[in-house]
Amino acid sequence: MYAMSSADDRRTTRGLSSQPSRTDGESAMLDSIVGNSPALRDAFERIERVAPTNSTVLITGETGTGKELVARAVHRRSLRAARPMVAMNVGAIPESLISSELFGHEQGAFTGAVQRRIGRFEQADRSTLFLDEVGEMTNEIQVALLRVLQEGEFERLGSSQTRRVEVRVIAATHRALDEEVARQAFRADLFYRLSVFPIRLPPLRERAGDIPALAEHFMRQVNRKLGRQFTGIEPASLERMRAFSWPGNVRQLENIIEQSAILCDGTVLEVPASLLGEQRAALPASSELGTVLRDSERHMIEEALTATRGRVSGGSGAAARLGLPSSTLESKIRRYRIDKLCYQTSRV
Repeated sequence: MYAMSSADDRRTTRGLSSQPSRTDGESAMLDSIVGNSPALRDAFERIERVAPTNSTVLITGETGTGKELVARAVHRRSLRAARPMVAMNVGAIPESLISSELFGHEQGAFTGAVQRRIGRFEQADRSTLFLDEVGEMTNEIQVALLRVLQEGEFERLGSSQTRRVEVRVIAATHRALDEEVARQAFRADLFYRLSVFPIRLPPLRERAGDIPALAEHFMRQVNRKLGRQFTGIEPASLERMRAFSWPGNVRQLENIIEQSAILCDGTVLEVPASLLGEQRAALPASSELGTVLRDSERHMIEEALTATRGRVSGGSGAAARLGLPSSTLESKIRRYRIDKLCYQTSRV
C-alpha cells in the first residue's frame, strides 16, 4: 500500500514497524506500503536490497502509485537515515527557477536574487536527494545533473567557485524514460546514471487482490481523522472496488474511502456505486481521446508562443493570452518538449 499522502501522515509512518514481504496469504507491510501481490513483493525485495548501498535508484510508476513513499523507505533503511531526506518535485517548479532550486544562487545572480540561497544538493550533502518527475527536466538541467552525478561538483548560480557534495540521488518519474531516450527527448547518459537500480511500482489495477487490505488501512486512518468507528467495509463495496480500474491508483482509493466515510452513517463502511461511476465518467472515454486533447493543447500553446514571439510571462505573454499562470504554462512547455527559443524570431 502506498497509503500516506499528507505531510502529517508521512510523519506518522516513522512510528510504524517495518515487516518484510511474505509469500503466504497475509498482507505484507513495509513502512506504509501494504500488499501481497507478486509485483509489490518484488518492489519490497528491491527496496531492501538497494537501501544499504549508495547506488542511484530510479522509481517508475503511474501517478498516484506512491513513488515518494518508496523513496522514503529506501532512505530510512540506508546508512544516511540519521540525516533528513531532501525532496524536490521538478515538475512543480518553473523552468527558470530549477537551477537555483537545485544548486542555489549568490546574491545578485539574477533579478530577484536578493540574498544567497542554498540549493537542494547542498542541503542533501551526506544524505539523500529525492527528485520527483525527472522526466520534466530540460536538456540544460539534465547536463548539470549529470555532472553532479558523475563528479559530485557544481557551482551556485552567480558563482565561479566549484562546490563538492556527497549525495545519494533517488529519482522518480511517471514517464517511460527509455522511450524518451529513443526519441532523443531525454539524455541517454543521464538515463543510465539514474537507472542504476530501477524499482517499478505496479498500478493498482495490476494488484486488485491488495485492494481489501488497502481499503481497510484507509478506513482505520479515516476513523482517526474523522473520529469515526467503522468496524469493516461492506462486502459489495469491496467487490465494486476490486472491479474498478483505478486510473488515479492508490491516491484515488484513499480519496474514495474518505468521501464514503463522510457520506456513511452506519458502522460498516459503504462505498456508493455512484462515486466510482462518477470517477469513471470524468475520465476520457479512450486513450485516443486523450491523445487528441493533448495534441490540441500543444497546438494552442504553440500558437500563443508564435503570437507572442516566445514570451511566456507578462501582460503580453503567452500565459496571459491563454489565461494560465506563467508557472503552469512553463510546466506544460516542458511536458510537451516545446523549444521556446525558436519562437523568439517568429513573425506574427
